[in-house]
Amino acid sequence: MHREYHKWFSHHLNRDMELLVFGQTGARVLVFPTRRGRFFDFEGFGLVDAVADKVNSGNLQLFCVDSVDAEGLYSRWIPPQERITRHLQFEQYVLDEVLPFTRLKNPQPFMIALGCSFGAFHAVNIALRHPQWFGKVVALSGRYDLSTPVDCFRGLFDTYYDDTIYYNTPTHFLPNLHDDETLALLRRMHILLAVGQEDPFLDNNRALSYSLTEKHIPHNLYVWEGRAHKADDWQQMVKVYL
Repeated sequence: MHREYHKWFSHHLNRDMELLVFGQTGARVLVFPTRRGRFFDFEGFGLVDAVADKVNSGNLQLFCVDSVDAEGLYSRWIPPQERITRHLQFEQYVLDEVLPFTRLKNPQPFMIALGCSFGAFHAVNIALRHPQWFGKVVALSGRYDLSTPVDCFRGLFDTYYDDTIYYNTPTHFLPNLHDDETLALLRRMHILLAVGQEDPFLDNNRALSYSLTEKHIPHNLYVWEGRAHKADDWQQMVKVYL
């Protein structure tokens, strides 16, 4: 399989950022890592191998980005306002640096956002906020409201809440989205959600699915047996949905 490693200094994040590319042609897939994950985890979890046939046949090209969640959304030692600000800086890095890089590597216009666990939040959030760049989302075992505790998972902003958090919480901003142009872009997208029956984030997925249905946005919600929140589960999911 064709594999490339890239590293450059991000002016949005003021630090070096790394990524891996697998394949050379086909639909471009922007892959977000799991919570506090790294750009090499998708490969390390066996997920690249799980879709190797699609990559080697030229149907998919994977761009696996790194994470700054440990400096932002999951950094308890900085104020909540700074956590969401760091997240927005990461989003700009993806939009202004990574996406242009993917287009230079591959002019194929169709782009997929993909993520597992916390990466699913990133995939859904950026695609719903910037639907002009994406045609499909594959979100596995995701959590789409970071402001509210779920089971043993704390809310990521303590008791703080503002408009920036609102506009980065898919299950909050989507129900109140009425802009016809944005909705038209979202309705040409296909969103695939998969989550385990025993996953604590099942209700998050159901809430997002309900909002998507209310807005007539094409999507599917697939509920797997058990918790289905590990690498071997995601290996099976990407084979089916990507």
